[in-house]
Amino acid sequence: MTSSIFDKVQRWVKWVLPFYLFTFLPLSLLSQTLKGSAPSNVSVGEQFRLSYTVNTQDVSDFRAGNIPEELDVLIGPNRSMQSSYQMINGHTSSTSSITYTYIVCATKNGTFTISPAHVVVNGKSIASNALTIKVSGTAQSGGSSRQRQNDDDGGEMRDAGSHISGSDLFIKVSANKKRVHEQEPILLTYKVYTLVSLTQLRGDMPDLKSFYSQEVDLPQQKSFSVETVNGRPYRTCTWSQYVMFPQMTGKLLIPSITFEGIVVQQNRSVDPFEAFFNGGSGYVEVKKKIVAPGIEIQVDPLPERPANFSGGVGQFNISAQLDKTSTKANDPVSLRIIVSGVGNLKLIKQPVINIPKDFDKYDPKITDQTQLTSNGLEGSKIYDFLIVPRHQGKYEIPPVEFTYFDTTSGSYKTARSESFTLDVAKGSGAGAVNDFTDQAGLQELNKDIRYIKTGEASQKGLDNFFFGSVAYWVTLVVLALIFISLFIVFRQRAIDNANVTKMRGKKANKVATKRLKKAALLMAENKPSEFYDEVLRALWGYVGDKMNIPVEQLSHDNISQRLSERQVDAEVISQFIEALDECEFERYAPGDPKGNMEKVYEKAMTAIEKIEETFKKVKK
Repeated sequence: MTSSIFDKVQRWVKWVLPFYLFTFLPLSLLSQTLKGSAPSNVSVGEQFRLSYTVNTQDVSDFRAGNIPEELDVLIGPNRSMQSSYQMINGHTSSTSSITYTYIVCATKNGTFTISPAHVVVNGKSIASNALTIKVSGTAQSGGSSRQRQNDDDGGEMRDAGSHISGSDLFIKVSANKKRVHEQEPILLTYKVYTLVSLTQLRGDMPDLKSFYSQEVDLPQQKSFSVETVNGRPYRTCTWSQYVMFPQMTGKLLIPSITFEGIVVQQNRSVDPFEAFFNGGSGYVEVKKKIVAPGIEIQVDPLPERPANFSGGVGQFNISAQLDKTSTKANDPVSLRIIVSGVGNLKLIKQPVINIPKDFDKYDPKITDQTQLTSNGLEGSKIYDFLIVPRHQGKYEIPPVEFTYFDTTSGSYKTARSESFTLDVAKGSGAGAVNDFTDQAGLQELNKDIRYIKTGEASQKGLDNFFFGSVAYWVTLVVLALIFISLFIVFRQRAIDNANVTKMRGKKANKVATKRLKKAALLMAENKPSEFYDEVLRALWGYVGDKMNIPVEQLSHDNISQRLSERQVDAEVISQFIEALDECEFERYAPGDPKGNMEKVYEKAMTAIEKIEETFKKVKK
């Protein structure tokens, strides 16, 4: 009996199970879909839901389609999971799904298409349907009374999906001085004003060729205070500070910085039971970009500089210390020079010490004891010189001078250290006594009297001279030809190097190619944000260097105009501008696939190559 049952089970496994695996399992896989949904018609300023639902929970690597920049993503993606179980006539069935939801705000009229989203299910990529949304008219201005009431009550936590305007969160930029002299420190302050619950803020100062800058250390834990602006109480704090030392003169622009902030909002529609079991939350984080405006600084040149100018700008003093006032010949002595004060201490030149010629001097050991404050660099720089007297006697070490530009009086000042007298006694080593009667005396250097040369000497005839010989004149001619050739070569090179604009234009393509190679490596490492930043640098840098356009004048319109003037084809110009637009857009596109990076990379490379070809044809 047992054997017959076992045989039946064996036959079932042999025939029925393969039939199930090859018939029903593929059908179940084919039934898994990713469906996108959104309203087909919305108004300008209206917020709506964009959602993608996949009917399984075994998913990974969800990537949304390209959302046009006219549809501003306020929140998302928020992930929620749903499961249900049914039992009918003893048979149990279950269904499950995952939904990814965005809160989007329409900002401009038009018809916009959102490309299909993608998700990986059981190792296979599934695409959703594309969505078309028509935006027209203006949203009704109701429904904000509740939010306004919350603001009046002093609450900072707003409802999820609430719009964050420029008056709700902004950054003020200020400088303690807007007119300075070259190398005079400026304190640049970025101060945040917020009416919302700001939890994070990130933004970095770009590399500035016109300034030497250092960031002031501020507490990591920010402390907010209340400040009234236009009748509204804002929570505010100093977010970052920089001390800037201008290296050039004229009107210098500190460019605007785009900060990325995280604002927390309350999601009142979340079911607490679902939040507990499905990992949901009553709060959502919204990314908000805040642009800190640029600021102009007028930098005046320093007056005509004296010959002994140290490069110091600020207020300084100098002092000196000698570790001993009496020593023996050939024994080292330490001379310490201390330059202290406030200003550009890191950029000053090494003080010059004048010591007697019978002394040896070695390069100093430099100790930096400066700290960055709101006034600039404060503290001191210490120079420890090692000097060695070679002969006995009494020597005077003169004072050390330090000439600097005083920003308070607007004039040059010279600070002096004290002088020293050093008594040097007879030493035990060679050269301690000026005695020329023995072999040691014959080894003296840096003296007026030299010893007679000893050993064998060669003799020549009276009329045997190199001067006036054939070899002499041939040598002169060869040297003259070499000199003339080198003069022509180096003169042309100096002319080319002096033409900075020409050199930048020549190197523009090489620099852009180098940056695009780095972008290709970032694309291979799947780092989209860094990839798009590098491609943008390549594009902006190329046109700026090639056509000598200052950074502050770089814009889409200006680039188009300048390229047209250089006889670049309109289609090539359009392709270059599209590469810029797509690159700027893709930096913030959620779930950016690698295919988009490849498309942007190819478009940027092709645009630069075509522009370069056009410039070469025009030159011919």
